[in-house]
Amino acid sequence: MPRWTRLSGWLPTLGVVVLVAACGAGDDGTTSKNFAGTVDIGGRNIYLECAGTGTPTVVFVSGLRFGADQWTTTADPASTSAFDGVAEFTRVCSYDRPGVVLGGDASSRSDPVPQPITTTDAVADLQSLLGATDAAGPGPYVLAAHSYGGQIARLFAGTHPDEVAGLVLIDAQSEELQTLLPPEQFQEFLRLNTPQQDSLDEYPDLERVDFVRSFDEIRAAEPIRPQPLVVLSADRSVAPQIAEGVANGSLPADIDPGYGPALDAVQPKAQEDLAQLVPGAKHVTNTNSGHNINIEQPQLVVDGVRDVVDAVRDGRSEP
Repeated sequence: MPRWTRLSGWLPTLGVVVLVAACGAGDDGTTSKNFAGTVDIGGRNIYLECAGTGTPTVVFVSGLRFGADQWTTTADPASTSAFDGVAEFTRVCSYDRPGVVLGGDASSRSDPVPQPITTTDAVADLQSLLGATDAAGPGPYVLAAHSYGGQIARLFAGTHPDEVAGLVLIDAQSEELQTLLPPEQFQEFLRLNTPQQDSLDEYPDLERVDFVRSFDEIRAAEPIRPQPLVVLSADRSVAPQIAEGVANGSLPADIDPGYGPALDAVQPKAQEDLAQLVPGAKHVTNTNSGHNINIEQPQLVVDGVRDVVDAVRDGRSEP
Protein backbone atom coordinates (compact mmCIF):
# COMPACT_ATOMS: atom_id res chain seq x y z
CA MET A 1 0.00 0.00 0.00
CA PRO A 2 1.44 3.38 -0.93
CA ARG A 3 2.56 5.49 2.01
CA TRP A 4 1.58 8.83 0.54
CA THR A 5 -1.56 10.55 1.74
CA ARG A 6 -3.82 13.21 0.37
CA LEU A 7 -3.30 16.52 2.10
CA SER A 8 -5.74 19.32 1.61
CA GLY A 9 -4.01 22.46 2.71
CA TRP A 10 -2.93 21.38 6.15
CA LEU A 11 -4.68 18.19 7.25
CA PRO A 12 -4.47 14.53 6.19
CA THR A 13 -7.45 12.61 4.94
CA LEU A 14 -7.89 9.24 5.49
CA GLY A 15 -4.42 1.69 -14.05
CA VAL A 16 -7.77 3.57 -14.68
CA VAL A 17 -10.35 2.75 -17.34
CA VAL A 18 -11.84 5.98 -18.67
CA LEU A 19 -15.31 5.99 -20.17
CA VAL A 20 -16.48 8.84 -22.36
CA ALA A 21 -20.10 9.80 -22.91
CA ALA A 22 -20.99 12.07 -25.79
CA CYS A 23 -22.29 15.55 -24.99
CA GLY A 24 -25.45 16.93 -26.46
CA ALA A 25 -27.54 20.04 -26.18
CA GLY A 26 -30.77 20.34 -24.26
CA ASP A 27 -33.84 22.21 -25.45
CA ASP A 28 -32.43 25.43 -23.99
CA GLY A 29 -29.11 25.01 -25.80
CA THR A 30 -27.19 23.95 -22.72
CA THR A 31 -25.02 20.85 -22.55
CA SER A 32 -27.06 17.98 -21.12
CA LYS A 33 -25.31 14.61 -21.45
CA ASN A 34 -23.11 13.13 -18.75
CA PHE A 35 -19.41 13.17 -19.55
CA ALA A 36 -16.51 11.26 -18.00
CA GLY A 37 -13.22 11.15 -19.84
CA THR A 38 -10.02 12.89 -20.78
CA VAL A 39 -9.75 16.17 -22.67
CA ASP A 40 -6.75 17.12 -24.79
CA ILE A 41 -5.60 20.59 -23.71
CA GLY A 42 -2.83 20.79 -26.30
CA GLY A 43 -0.71 17.66 -26.21
CA ARG A 44 -1.64 16.75 -22.64
CA ASN A 45 -4.83 15.19 -21.24
CA ILE A 46 -6.92 16.30 -18.25
CA TYR A 47 -9.63 14.07 -16.78
CA LEU A 48 -13.08 15.71 -16.52
CA GLU A 49 -16.50 14.64 -15.25
CA CYS A 50 -19.73 16.56 -15.91
CA ALA A 51 -23.44 15.96 -15.24
CA GLY A 52 -26.69 17.88 -14.94
CA THR A 53 -28.25 20.57 -17.09
CA GLY A 54 -28.50 24.33 -16.77
CA THR A 55 -26.45 27.47 -16.38
CA PRO A 56 -24.30 28.67 -14.82
CA THR A 57 -22.09 25.60 -14.80
CA VAL A 58 -20.50 24.87 -11.42
CA VAL A 59 -16.87 23.73 -11.54
CA PHE A 60 -15.59 21.98 -8.43
CA VAL A 61 -11.91 22.64 -7.68
CA SER A 62 -10.41 20.06 -5.34
CA GLY A 63 -8.02 20.39 -2.44
CA LEU A 64 -4.35 19.48 -2.55
CA ARG A 65 -3.82 16.02 -4.08
CA PHE A 66 -7.57 15.37 -4.25
CA GLY A 67 -9.13 14.37 -7.57
CA ALA A 68 -12.66 14.58 -8.92
CA ASP A 69 -13.67 11.77 -6.56
CA GLN A 70 -13.54 14.25 -3.67
CA TRP A 71 -16.93 15.58 -4.73
CA THR A 72 -18.68 12.20 -4.96
CA THR A 73 -17.37 10.99 -1.59
CA THR A 74 -19.39 11.30 1.64
CA ALA A 75 -18.67 10.35 5.24
CA ASP A 76 -22.24 9.06 5.51
CA PRO A 77 -23.06 6.61 2.69
CA ALA A 78 -26.71 7.62 2.98
CA SER A 79 -25.92 11.26 2.17
CA THR A 80 -26.16 12.75 -1.31
CA SER A 81 -22.73 13.85 -2.49
CA ALA A 82 -21.98 17.47 -3.33
CA PHE A 83 -21.59 16.55 -7.01
CA ASP A 84 -24.88 14.69 -7.27
CA GLY A 85 -26.74 17.31 -5.25
CA VAL A 86 -25.63 20.18 -7.49
CA ALA A 87 -26.35 18.14 -10.64
CA GLU A 88 -30.01 18.18 -9.64
CA PHE A 89 -30.34 21.89 -10.43
CA THR A 90 -27.53 22.90 -12.81
CA ARG A 91 -24.59 21.65 -14.85
CA VAL A 92 -21.64 20.57 -12.66
CA CYS A 93 -18.11 19.44 -13.45
CA SER A 94 -15.04 18.27 -11.56
CA TYR A 95 -11.59 17.25 -12.74
CA ASP A 96 -8.25 15.69 -11.79
CA ARG A 97 -5.23 17.93 -11.63
CA PRO A 98 -1.95 16.22 -12.53
CA GLY A 99 -0.47 14.25 -9.66
CA VAL A 100 -3.55 13.91 -7.47
CA VAL A 101 -4.42 10.78 -5.51
CA LEU A 102 -7.62 8.84 -6.13
CA GLY A 103 -9.12 6.86 -3.28
CA GLY A 104 -5.79 6.76 -1.45
CA ASP A 105 -4.03 4.27 -3.71
CA ALA A 106 -4.41 5.21 -7.37
CA SER A 107 -2.80 7.98 -9.39
CA SER A 108 -4.35 10.83 -11.33
CA ARG A 109 -6.20 10.18 -14.56
CA SER A 110 -4.60 13.35 -15.95
CA ASP A 111 -1.19 13.36 -17.61
CA PRO A 112 1.71 14.25 -15.31
CA VAL A 113 3.58 17.56 -15.34
CA PRO A 114 6.89 18.61 -13.78
CA GLN A 115 6.48 19.25 -10.06
CA PRO A 116 6.29 21.39 -8.02
CA ILE A 117 3.74 23.69 -9.59
CA THR A 118 2.42 27.08 -8.55
CA THR A 119 -1.17 28.22 -8.47
CA THR A 120 -0.66 30.07 -11.77
CA ASP A 121 0.09 26.72 -13.41
CA ALA A 122 -3.13 25.24 -12.01
CA VAL A 123 -5.13 28.23 -13.24
CA ALA A 124 -3.68 27.87 -16.73
CA ASP A 125 -4.65 24.19 -16.81
CA LEU A 126 -8.20 24.94 -15.74
CA GLN A 127 -8.63 27.66 -18.33
CA SER A 128 -7.26 25.39 -21.05
CA LEU A 129 -9.57 22.58 -19.95
CA LEU A 130 -12.71 24.71 -20.02
CA GLY A 131 -11.75 26.10 -23.42
CA ALA A 132 -10.93 22.73 -24.98
CA THR A 133 -14.32 21.02 -24.61
CA ASP A 134 -18.01 21.81 -24.72
CA ALA A 135 -18.67 19.23 -21.98
CA ALA A 136 -18.70 21.92 -19.28
CA GLY A 137 -21.05 24.15 -21.19
CA PRO A 138 -20.67 27.90 -21.68
CA GLY A 139 -19.21 30.30 -19.12
CA PRO A 140 -19.07 32.31 -17.04
CA TYR A 141 -18.78 29.64 -14.35
CA VAL A 142 -19.36 29.31 -10.63
CA LEU A 143 -16.20 27.96 -9.02
CA ALA A 144 -16.71 25.91 -5.85
CA ALA A 145 -13.35 25.17 -4.28
CA HIS A 146 -12.00 23.36 -1.23
CA SER A 147 -8.83 24.16 0.72
CA TYR A 148 -5.89 24.66 -1.71
CA GLY A 149 -8.46 24.70 -4.51
CA GLY A 150 -9.62 28.02 -3.07
CA GLN A 151 -6.33 29.57 -4.15
CA ILE A 152 -6.90 28.31 -7.69
CA ALA A 153 -10.48 29.62 -7.78
CA ARG A 154 -9.50 33.04 -6.45
CA LEU A 155 -6.55 33.46 -8.82
CA PHE A 156 -8.70 32.28 -11.72
CA ALA A 157 -11.36 34.86 -10.80
CA GLY A 158 -8.75 37.61 -10.55
CA THR A 159 -6.97 36.63 -13.77
CA HIS A 160 -10.02 35.78 -15.90
CA PRO A 161 -12.83 37.87 -14.39
CA ASP A 162 -15.16 37.53 -17.38
CA GLU A 163 -15.14 33.74 -16.96
CA VAL A 164 -16.29 33.66 -13.32
CA ALA A 165 -19.82 34.52 -12.19
CA GLY A 166 -19.59 33.47 -8.54
CA LEU A 167 -17.54 31.64 -5.93
CA VAL A 168 -18.06 29.13 -3.12
CA LEU A 169 -14.99 28.77 -0.86
CA ILE A 170 -15.06 25.62 1.28
CA ASP A 171 -12.68 25.97 4.23
CA ALA A 172 -10.40 27.50 1.62
CA GLN A 173 -6.75 28.15 2.19
CA SER A 174 -5.75 31.77 2.77
CA GLU A 175 -2.38 33.28 1.94
CA GLU A 176 -2.70 35.13 5.25
CA LEU A 177 -1.57 31.92 6.99
CA GLN A 178 1.94 32.97 6.02
CA THR A 179 1.70 36.14 8.11
CA LEU A 180 -0.75 35.00 10.80
CA LEU A 181 1.17 31.88 11.82
CA PRO A 182 4.37 32.30 13.84
CA PRO A 183 7.36 31.79 11.49
CA GLU A 184 8.27 28.41 12.95
CA GLN A 185 4.69 27.18 12.56
CA PHE A 186 4.52 28.40 8.96
CA GLN A 187 7.63 26.34 8.29
CA GLU A 188 5.78 23.37 9.80
CA PHE A 189 2.88 24.11 7.45
CA LEU A 190 5.28 23.94 4.49
CA ARG A 191 6.87 20.72 5.76
CA LEU A 192 3.56 18.95 6.30
CA ASN A 193 2.40 19.88 2.80
CA THR A 194 5.59 18.63 1.14
CA PRO A 195 5.62 14.88 0.37
CA GLN A 196 8.29 12.81 2.06
CA GLN A 197 10.84 11.06 -0.12
CA ASP A 198 9.31 7.60 0.30
CA SER A 199 6.07 8.99 -1.13
CA LEU A 200 7.89 10.42 -4.13
CA ASP A 201 9.75 7.15 -4.64
CA GLU A 202 6.39 5.41 -5.07
CA TYR A 203 4.65 8.21 -6.99
CA PRO A 204 7.24 10.57 -8.54
CA ASP A 205 4.54 12.68 -10.23
CA LEU A 206 2.69 13.40 -6.96
CA GLU A 207 1.22 16.91 -6.85
CA ARG A 208 3.47 19.36 -5.05
CA VAL A 209 2.90 23.10 -4.68
CA ASP A 210 5.36 25.91 -4.15
CA PHE A 211 3.23 27.67 -1.55
CA VAL A 212 5.51 30.66 -1.00
CA ARG A 213 5.47 31.58 -4.70
CA SER A 214 1.76 30.77 -4.92
CA PHE A 215 0.90 33.08 -2.02
CA ASP A 216 2.85 35.83 -3.78
CA GLU A 217 0.83 35.18 -6.95
CA ILE A 218 -2.43 35.56 -5.03
CA ARG A 219 -1.29 38.84 -3.48
CA ALA A 220 -0.22 40.22 -6.86
CA ALA A 221 -3.48 39.33 -8.60
CA GLU A 222 -6.24 41.80 -9.39
CA PRO A 223 -8.98 41.96 -6.73
CA ILE A 224 -12.01 39.79 -7.35
CA ARG A 225 -14.89 41.68 -8.91
CA PRO A 226 -18.07 42.05 -6.84
CA GLN A 227 -20.00 38.81 -7.32
CA PRO A 228 -21.96 36.25 -5.28
CA LEU A 229 -19.66 34.60 -2.74
CA VAL A 230 -20.36 32.01 -0.05
CA VAL A 231 -17.62 31.07 2.42
CA LEU A 232 -18.01 27.84 4.40
CA SER A 233 -15.63 27.49 7.36
CA ALA A 234 -14.91 24.44 9.50
CA ASP A 235 -15.83 24.84 13.16
CA ARG A 236 -14.01 21.84 14.64
CA SER A 237 -10.60 22.21 16.24
CA VAL A 238 -7.64 21.14 14.14
CA ALA A 239 -5.40 20.14 17.04
CA PRO A 240 -7.20 16.87 17.94
CA GLN A 241 -7.26 15.85 14.27
CA ILE A 242 -3.52 16.38 14.04
CA ALA A 243 -3.00 14.32 17.20
CA GLU A 244 -5.08 11.55 15.63
CA GLY A 245 -2.99 11.73 12.47
CA VAL A 246 0.20 11.33 14.48
CA ALA A 247 -1.31 8.38 16.35
CA ASN A 248 -2.42 6.54 13.20
CA GLY A 249 0.76 7.28 11.27
CA SER A 250 -0.71 9.56 8.60
CA LEU A 251 1.30 12.49 10.00
CA PRO A 252 4.96 12.54 11.02
CA ALA A 253 5.63 11.55 14.61
CA ASP A 254 7.93 14.56 15.06
CA ILE A 255 5.29 17.16 14.21
CA ASP A 256 5.60 20.30 16.33
CA PRO A 257 2.99 19.93 19.12
CA GLY A 258 2.29 23.65 18.88
CA TYR A 259 1.26 23.52 15.23
CA GLY A 260 -2.37 22.46 15.75
CA PRO A 261 -3.12 25.05 18.45
CA ALA A 262 -1.40 27.75 16.39
CA LEU A 263 -3.54 26.89 13.37
CA ASP A 264 -6.70 26.90 15.49
CA ALA A 265 -5.78 30.36 16.74
CA VAL A 266 -5.41 31.96 13.30
CA GLN A 267 -7.98 30.14 11.18
CA PRO A 268 -10.99 32.27 12.25
CA LYS A 269 -9.18 35.44 11.12
CA ALA A 270 -8.01 33.84 7.88
CA GLN A 271 -11.54 32.65 7.06
CA GLU A 272 -13.10 36.01 7.92
CA ASP A 273 -10.63 37.68 5.56
CA LEU A 274 -11.94 35.45 2.76
CA ALA A 275 -15.48 36.55 3.55
CA GLN A 276 -14.36 40.16 3.08
CA LEU A 277 -13.15 39.64 -0.48
CA VAL A 278 -16.34 41.12 -1.95
CA PRO A 279 -19.23 43.12 -0.47
CA GLY A 280 -22.20 41.14 0.79
CA ALA A 281 -20.54 37.73 0.98
CA LYS A 282 -22.29 35.06 3.03
CA HIS A 283 -20.10 33.45 5.70
CA VAL A 284 -21.30 30.16 7.20
CA THR A 285 -19.36 29.29 10.36
CA ASN A 286 -21.77 26.84 12.03
CA THR A 287 -20.88 23.83 9.91
CA ASN A 288 -20.48 21.02 12.47
CA SER A 289 -17.51 19.87 10.41
CA GLY A 290 -13.80 19.53 10.20
CA HIS A 291 -11.74 20.68 7.24
CA ASN A 292 -13.40 18.44 4.63
CA ILE A 293 -16.87 20.01 4.76
CA ASN A 294 -17.74 18.66 1.31
CA ILE A 295 -17.30 15.11 2.62
CA GLU A 296 -18.59 15.51 6.17
CA GLN A 297 -21.49 17.89 5.43
CA PRO A 298 -22.07 17.79 1.65
CA GLN A 299 -25.54 19.33 1.93
CA LEU A 300 -23.96 22.56 3.20
CA VAL A 301 -21.92 22.69 0.01
CA VAL A 302 -24.98 22.00 -2.12
CA ASP A 303 -26.91 24.75 -0.32
CA GLY A 304 -24.05 27.23 -0.67
CA VAL A 305 -23.72 26.49 -4.37
CA ARG A 306 -27.48 26.86 -4.84
CA ASP A 307 -27.38 30.27 -3.15
CA VAL A 308 -24.69 31.46 -5.56
CA VAL A 309 -26.32 29.90 -8.64
CA ASP A 310 -29.68 31.49 -7.78
CA ALA A 311 -28.00 34.88 -7.33
CA VAL A 312 -26.26 34.57 -10.69
CA ARG A 313 -29.52 33.62 -12.39
CA ASP A 314 -31.28 36.56 -10.77
CA GLY A 315 -28.54 39.00 -11.71
CA ARG A 316 -27.66 39.71 -8.07
CA SER A 317 -24.13 40.36 -6.84
CA GLU A 318 -24.88 38.92 -3.37
CA PRO A 319 -26.11 35.45 -2.41
